[in-house]
Amino acid sequence: MNVSADQALPAKSRFTVVQLSDALAEELSTWRYEPPYDFYNWSTWEVMQQLGIEFGDAYVREQQYAAVTNDDGRLVGFAQFFPLLGVTRIGLGLRPDLCGRGLGLPLVQAIVAEAIRRAPNDIIDLEVHVWNTRAIRTYERSGFIITDTYAKPTATGSVDVHCMCYAP
Repeated sequence: MNVSADQALPAKSRFTVVQLSDALAEELSTWRYEPPYDFYNWSTWEVMQQLGIEFGDAYVREQQYAAVTNDDGRLVGFAQFFPLLGVTRIGLGLRPDLCGRGLGLPLVQAIVAEAIRRAPNDIIDLEVHVWNTRAIRTYERSGFIITDTYAKPTATGSVDVHCMCYAP
């Protein structure tokens, strides 16, 4: 995918985790990944708000979601911090035009630091589709290890996922 000069980020960019505002949530809902990653595309902002799903629900957005911005305050990623008993399960994504540019590691590091800040005694884990080797490599470089593999039901059928735990 072509990236314009104003969208390019140096690999050493510093990322900050901030509140996911309405404006940033609407921008996030427009992100479109190319196959096979298009599985991660969101519904439109209007649909998410109408149905109250994911970050389209203001309460869920405030409690669980965050934006990740660069030094210029531009949205580069997002995180979800899903609380379980003694565990913070994270979900995350990098802006599609930034994928494959060496920014996954600093993104994950910023999100893990925020998860620790929010719940310092929790285990941190995540689920990743077994076919997503690009993400798995990034998570492993960030200190995650595969601890389990299982079938997870989704709206479109069952998918195999790895559970990865943060173990630096």
